[in-house]
Formats: sequence, C-alpha cells, structure tokens
Amino acid sequence: MSQTEDPARREPQSEPAEPTEPTEPTEQPEPAEPTEHAEPAEPAEVELPVGVGPWPGGPDAWPSDPRYDPDLLANGDRRNVVDAYRYWTMAAIVADLDAHRHPFHVAIENWQHDMNIGSIVRSANAFGAAVVHIVGRRRWNRRGAMVTDRYQHVRHHDDVAALAAWARDASLPIVAVDNVDGSVPVDRADLPEACVLLFGQEGPGLSGEAIAAASTVVEITQYGSTRSINASAAAAVVMYEWCRRWA
Repeated sequence: MSQTEDPARREPQSEPAEPTEPTEPTEQPEPAEPTEHAEPAEPAEVELPVGVGPWPGGPDAWPSDPRYDPDLLANGDRRNVVDAYRYWTMAAIVADLDAHRHPFHVAIENWQHDMNIGSIVRSANAFGAAVVHIVGRRRWNRRGAMVTDRYQHVRHHDDVAALAAWARDASLPIVAVDNVDGSVPVDRADLPEACVLLFGQEGPGLSGEAIAAASTVVEITQYGSTRSINASAAAAVVMYEWCRRWA
C-alpha cells in the first residue's frame, strides 16, 4: 500500500522574488592630491644580524687554540660578547676576565625585585667590576643583564649588616651612592681604588642601614628639574668615574 503525503507536513513553496531594479553605481572618491609638505613614509626597520656565523673555511681552517668552542666554530657565535671573545668557551672568557678585573666591587640592595638590577650587573661586567653583591632577596631580575651575569661573579648577602661584615673583613670601604644630605659630588669625592660601590633601588634609593654602613656617600651632580636619575644610569656613571681615575 502506497503512502500518501500529508499536506500539513508539506513545506510551503516560497513565492518567487520580484526582480529588483539595478542600482546606480556609487561614485569612487578621487585620490587625495599629495601636499607640498607630505613626508615620505619611513622605511621598515631592518634587523641586523647579531654576532658572527660559522668560522670561515670549515673545520680544516679552525684554530687549534683550546679556548675556542667547536660548537661555536661550527654554528656561529650570537652571544653578547666583544669581538675579542668570539667563539671562545664561556670558561675561557671568565678566566681571561678574572685576570683583568678591577678592584672595585658593586653592591645592590634588592628588596623589591627592582628591574634595574639586571642593567647594573650588565654595566658592572662592562666596566670590569671584581664582584657584584646582591643584598636582600636572593632572587633578582636578570632580564636587563642580557646574560652577562654568566661571566660575572655574583654573591648574595642577606642584609646590609652581612655585606658590611664581609667588606670589613676584606678591608674594603663602602662608598654609598645617593643624593642625600651630606653627600659629595662623585667627581670631587675621594674615590678609593679598592672599594665597594653601593647602590639603592629605583624610587626609595638606599636604605638608612646602607647609608650608615658607608664610609662615604657620593652623588651625581644634576642640572635639570628631576630629583634623581635612573638607578642603573647612576650606577653606570659612577663606575665610569671610577674607571676614569683608576683604569
């Protein structure tokens, strides 16, 4: 028996749509005329290659000096090191730096995980500081160091008292850097050859304990309206002043 279709379930047929009248084409805006003072578009920034590629000539041309790293010779050296240390192993670089480090130390208070600490460590490496001392929290922000902390001796002290005791045992005077009452412009101060340059954090500067532990407090002469300059910039200025006198 055949099945009949229920009309109630049949889908309604849609009425054919009425034809629409063609629309008028829209007018396209005319291109703007260049002005006399229009500046040319800035060219896209070109990323320059960092470091050097594989040693030219292949393995047969590699130097026999044991300071060179075979992996770097084969693949290139993209590290943040001066050209004299290209392709050297990290251990060889540290050993060479140890033979030429200056007798000044750098100490940094670390109570707030200040991002400037990494930049100060980087400057300490650039200026040949003997050791960097982190005072306070053991963990510190390494981002600004750009991996230079791997080539720099870094020590930790729980507090200012521990740093002061270490400096006393090492016969190293502490030179605090902050623009407080009684501080002396660093370019006119007595800056010892062997010493600890102690820096504070961005904003609060050095703690009262740090100021009290120092034998001298120096500041950087400023000529503008700001009360202070960036902590890492101040550290670089003072380290350069030390090098200008003693290096």
